[in-house]
Amino acid sequence: MKTRKMLKTLLTVILACAMLLGCVLTAQADEAPAYKVAIIKQLDHASLDEIAKAIAARLDEIAAEKGVTITYEITSGQGDQSVLKQLADQAIADGVNAIIPIATTAAQVAALSAEDTQTPVVYAAISDPAAAKLTGIDYVTGTSDALNTAFILDMMLAQNPDVKKVGLLYSLSEPNSATPIADAKAYLDDKGIEYVEQTANTNDEVVAAAAALTAAKVDAIFTPTDNVIMAAELAIYEDLAAAGIPHYTGADSFVRNGAFATCGVNYTDLGKRTADLAYEAITEGMDGMDDSYLMDGGIITVNTETAAAMNADYSMFADMGEIVEVTTTKD
Repeated sequence: MKTRKMLKTLLTVILACAMLLGCVLTAQADEAPAYKVAIIKQLDHASLDEIAKAIAARLDEIAAEKGVTITYEITSGQGDQSVLKQLADQAIADGVNAIIPIATTAAQVAALSAEDTQTPVVYAAISDPAAAKLTGIDYVTGTSDALNTAFILDMMLAQNPDVKKVGLLYSLSEPNSATPIADAKAYLDDKGIEYVEQTANTNDEVVAAAAALTAAKVDAIFTPTDNVIMAAELAIYEDLAAAGIPHYTGADSFVRNGAFATCGVNYTDLGKRTADLAYEAITEGMDGMDDSYLMDGGIITVNTETAAAMNADYSMFADMGEIVEVTTTKD
């Protein structure tokens, strides 16, 4: 009788343990994977804001599609490397699964902060990853918005074949600008067209530089994907339009802030692609990933209000690609 009672007790204990284990396993199975992402903008302006919003929206979509939890925080370095370093270091300390820095300096700083932990750094909108020394790093990848400078200058000459002098407006502190400005000089030299350079590192300097180009009587101005100039576009577009000087730029966000025209990458699409890459890096690792992923451009964006202010015809652009018409927005 004692033996039978002991066996019965033992069986009850075993069954209870099995049920408990089953409950634990079920709870674990029901618990969705959770990931943390830090989205760090180099500074606040229309291009980087558009990218950040697109990244966040796509991360929300991925979470819903995959049945996972993705939490993220969007911060801005306000154009200050020391602030960018603090944000990147804090992200590492918080144990994020990936950092998504937007623009070149933010990416360079994030890569440095993640060196010890090898936390994935998936950057957005780097025009020249190799020049920025962001290639060949095991834990770094991202999207490139490399510019087709020659095509934009082709647009300039198609719109006005009589261009004799071009203003080059950019910042020396922007790595994104180095290659396209060199390409622009080579293109203009080949065409025998004079160019005048003006550089700036603050909003006030951008305004002064634009005024200097106007005084120099340039026929048009070219600016690549330069974050410093982009941040000040709203402060210069009206004066340039009043002077009849079309501003050709490296991104559609410039044009939405008053510049005349561009042919380049759609930054909403770039943000979505960057989010996809970040999720891949987090969940699958980075061994099979490329150093960078070049985004397709090819969309011509024209600000119709600026065109009207200058009485500028842009119908010839239709022979060069798809045209998207926009008006000026203050964000």
